[in-house]
Amino acid sequence: MTAVYGLGRRARSPQGTGTEPVEAPRAARTAADAGALTVRLIDAADRARLAGLPDRARELLARAGHETAADAVRGAAQLVIGQLALQDGPAADAREVLLLAAELLGAVDGRRALAARLAAMEAAWATGDAAACREALDHAREQPEPDQRLAAFRAGMSSVMDGRLDRGRHQLREAATAAGAAGTPDGPEALLRAGGAALVAGDLVAACRANSRALAVARARGPRILVAQALERLAYGELRAGRHARARAHAEDGLRTALGTGQRNLAAHHHAILALVASVEGSRAAVAEHASAAESVAAPHGLAQAATLSQWARARADLAHGRLPEAAARLGPLVCAGPRRGHFAVRMLAVPCFVEAAARTGQEDAARAAVAEFARWAAQGADPQAPAQLARCRALLTGPEACEPLFTTALAHHDQHTGDFERGRTQLLYGTWLRRQRRPGEARGRLRDALVSFERGGAHGWAAQTRAELRATGDAGQDRPHGELALLTPQQLRIARCVAEGATNREVALRLSVSPRTVDHHLRNVFAALGVRSRVELSRWLDRAEKTTAHP
Repeated sequence: MTAVYGLGRRARSPQGTGTEPVEAPRAARTAADAGALTVRLIDAADRARLAGLPDRARELLARAGHETAADAVRGAAQLVIGQLALQDGPAADAREVLLLAAELLGAVDGRRALAARLAAMEAAWATGDAAACREALDHAREQPEPDQRLAAFRAGMSSVMDGRLDRGRHQLREAATAAGAAGTPDGPEALLRAGGAALVAGDLVAACRANSRALAVARARGPRILVAQALERLAYGELRAGRHARARAHAEDGLRTALGTGQRNLAAHHHAILALVASVEGSRAAVAEHASAAESVAAPHGLAQAATLSQWARARADLAHGRLPEAAARLGPLVCAGPRRGHFAVRMLAVPCFVEAAARTGQEDAARAAVAEFARWAAQGADPQAPAQLARCRALLTGPEACEPLFTTALAHHDQHTGDFERGRTQLLYGTWLRRQRRPGEARGRLRDALVSFERGGAHGWAAQTRAELRATGDAGQDRPHGELALLTPQQLRIARCVAEGATNREVALRLSVSPRTVDHHLRNVFAALGVRSRVELSRWLDRAEKTTAHP
């Protein structure tokens, strides 16, 4: 996403292909002629890159012979090389090339040098190296900048990298001011920069507005590579706002566009977003497919942000299907202290999922440590959903006396923001707690609200989990088993399905919030009712019975 922060001189025709004739006559050329040809080839390479033709851009750079040219020419070539590497290559390598470009350009072309520094910051961001981001920003401040919004962006990002998010948010909001408003003549680069600033500041409304405007401008005027970048920023903003169907639509479009323009690193981010959407919509196969695709690029190219997002998606899918130990195991290294900690801009977003899994699997100490850090982060206004999530996390870690007021507080915070999915998760956990407190009537009310939230938000896997909880409360409104499945009570059927998936009695107890002794008791009755003698036989019986019920 280099061009998001790019300030270099735009090619004369951003829609160009870079294939315009650049060859000089075959007659002998002077040194000046050779130098002019080198410059033209580098400019043509940049036009090809902007047009989404990276192979053509590399071919033109190879013909340019820039290695022995003056610093300004070599710097321009290194800037294009670094931007190509940022689109498809190890991000750490791209950062070093871009820093070299900035050094070569520093004394002769301040604006391109600044563009190289900001692109180096973006490369460092992709790798999750906050110190490298700060280094690039510190050097960028050496270049004077008359654009106040750009200056505010640089200052705000520097504050964020220093751990002063509360201060950085104000500066980043200044950078995003008026971006995306009708009549504002910003180009796509400035709009994407404003959208990125708003995302970091937690202003999701401004972020979606600026990124949507950037998409419209990039489609209308180019350059082509910015279309996929705008779609990625917009999809991520919609995801953060809880509008998962919109996020999926933008990410699917962005994935096609990124692959078509040779931006594999950006495609990995789109795959990660699609994995997160699938973890809400309930398709474990889609989660695995997109997460694997993201990780296949993220691992060799050092894309820590895409890797963290994909692991979060896998863990959230585990949660949706009651696989609590697996979710806690995936997220623990990402959100807790240690060398495998996740990307600095993502890990706090995954803390509520970790706390839910850890608190319900006996890992209270790790969950409390994560909540303490999450509370400090939430206090800085980093995400509109954070106050509700914090109250929910605390409810999971407190005694019965304080639990209910915390759930009530969480729901009050949810009422102030959009996002059916997070509200549904709080209602589901609250209803489950009420059921365990032997208050089934109150539990049914909360669980029905959760079901509506999940169905409205397209969270099918979570809706299925909620329906199962409702059946456990004796809700007569839930569908009863048909055919051979009617031999089992709703609770027995829930346990049988978990066992058929390979869960142990203890894992089933964790999923259903009951004791292992209760699971053992119900499972013995299931075996007796069905005349089966093993878990394998139970799995086969259940598979046959459900197929018969689905296709009588």
